[in-house]
Amino acid sequence: MLQKKTVDDLQVKGKRVLVRCDFNVPLQDGVITDDNRITAALPTIKKLMGDGGKVILCSHMGKPKGEPKPELSLAPVAKHLSELLGKEVVFAKDDTVVGENAKAAVAKMQDGDVVLLENTRYRKEETKNEENFSKELASLADVYVDDAFGSSHRAHCSTVGVTEFVKESAVGYLMEKEIAFLGNAVNNPVRPFVAILGGSKVSDKINVINNLLEKVDTLIIGGGMAYTFAVAQGGHVGESLLEEDKVPYAKEMIEKAKAKGVNFLLPVDTVITKEFKNDTEYKTVPTGEIPEGWMGLDIGEKTRELFADAIKGAKTVVWNGPMGVFEMENFAKGTKAVAEAMASIDATTIIGGGDSAAAVNQLGFGDKMTHISTGGGASLEFLEGKELPGVAAVDDK
Repeated sequence: MLQKKTVDDLQVKGKRVLVRCDFNVPLQDGVITDDNRITAALPTIKKLMGDGGKVILCSHMGKPKGEPKPELSLAPVAKHLSELLGKEVVFAKDDTVVGENAKAAVAKMQDGDVVLLENTRYRKEETKNEENFSKELASLADVYVDDAFGSSHRAHCSTVGVTEFVKESAVGYLMEKEIAFLGNAVNNPVRPFVAILGGSKVSDKINVINNLLEKVDTLIIGGGMAYTFAVAQGGHVGESLLEEDKVPYAKEMIEKAKAKGVNFLLPVDTVITKEFKNDTEYKTVPTGEIPEGWMGLDIGEKTRELFADAIKGAKTVVWNGPMGVFEMENFAKGTKAVAEAMASIDATTIIGGGDSAAAVNQLGFGDKMTHISTGGGASLEFLEGKELPGVAAVDDK
């Protein structure tokens, strides 16, 4: 188990604390449409404020590609945070991120004050992890706290570089929780351990499948990636999503599961349609028998029962990727069936960020899960068994 310094190990009174958050929230006309990532950061921010730290927040938003883009400014986040904290969060508006405004705002800080810096990706150095920008960020602070799990799989200035130039670093509560749940689930699960993988591409999940086959009791595959496995078993998938170059790999994984004694579940029936839209004729056929001109958009009823039964016996379940095109009501039944099965069991249930997190929240099962990861890409790399640069860079206990 990873033992990293956490905010509970720090003495921050009177010290300047730079906190990397994940405020990469969706905006529409300057208004935040989903503030989950902001509320997720509150426990760490409140703890550091309460302990008398001078709290300097930083984050990226979107992809400004190293130049100031007013529509990707963090100004709306400062406003919203001020409301949530009941205290003014001073926004340091600097196109260079660490500029005159930032320096002046930090110089004026009293213990317990909060300042938010501008979008770290306004600087082209950020994504290249160049030393000069890491040093500038570190010059504002005595201590660094990383609470941005969603960015921890990228070695950037604000996630990795900065740790080399501060006296002390730690993870925030959100990071601590992610490391505990995802790390423990994969490396030390309470069994039976069931993993469910969906989403469109096998290529995105190659290393995940390989790593999980070493650890799970049951592996369930749904979503668009299942059609490549159907072809590997000699089936026909019509116009469904197919990665032909991954068919040999799919065969290899089916063989590996057999050799390891892993219960490897693939869809047995599929809901198919001729057009990629909700209001269109659809029917259910056996998975390997999809006629030409038709495509699969969801798992069928028998598969929903098969998957739900496998989940019901589990003590640890990790799910990443929807079972079908859940954004369309007619093709959301498979994803919903998996969410329902997970919500109804007494087990550790973990949703690996991205589309599955959106689906679970949209379908109303969010509060029934043990843990919903805030990082799509980062949680996938965790499930691959990789060390995440942003986690590795923080001081060990």
